[in-house]
Amino acid sequence: MVLLWSLYQPHDIFTWWMEALPSLIALPLLGWFYWKHRPTTMISVLVLVHCCVLFVGAKYTYAEVPLFDWISVLFDWQRNNYDKLGHFAQGFIPAMLCREILLRNNVLKPSGWCGFLCVCFALALSAFYELIEWWVAVATGDNAEAFLGTQGYVWDTQSDMLFALIGSICAMLLLSRWHNRQLAALTLTNKASA
Repeated sequence: MVLLWSLYQPHDIFTWWMEALPSLIALPLLGWFYWKHRPTTMISVLVLVHCCVLFVGAKYTYAEVPLFDWISVLFDWQRNNYDKLGHFAQGFIPAMLCREILLRNNVLKPSGWCGFLCVCFALALSAFYELIEWWVAVATGDNAEAFLGTQGYVWDTQSDMLFALIGSICAMLLLSRWHNRQLAALTLTNKASA
């Protein structure tokens, strides 16, 4: 439903495609993985939440999400910070997805090393996304301004990666134990059905 709402009269269609593309790739993959390797409920919900964050940004552009305009006025911010929420999610959700993949495939056991590598993965993904933004800007020139959403902030790229780092650390600290319980329950369910 959020996808359809987002697609209805977006700010501009080029930006919509650029912002929505990760979700348009993730949703079919989630469906395939759900059928083949049933992820935990937590991961399914987090991926869907991330898709919603991306679809909202795609509809308005990250610099013009109305709720965050109101929040900017309330806190006397100089810019619309919806993109910071998006980059926080870009760290939070991929870190948990990485954790699930590493633990489900017995690459690592739940440990500090697992958390550290998940944070590293999320930060690397964020840095790669910033490179994609740069490449799009070089390739499309002025058309990329809405996609980049820098709003004149010279440290936008660095702060985007910082928010992804903070998001990934928060995910590891807040959700790891809950995630361990969901993984254990899923393992029991899989053994009972086998």
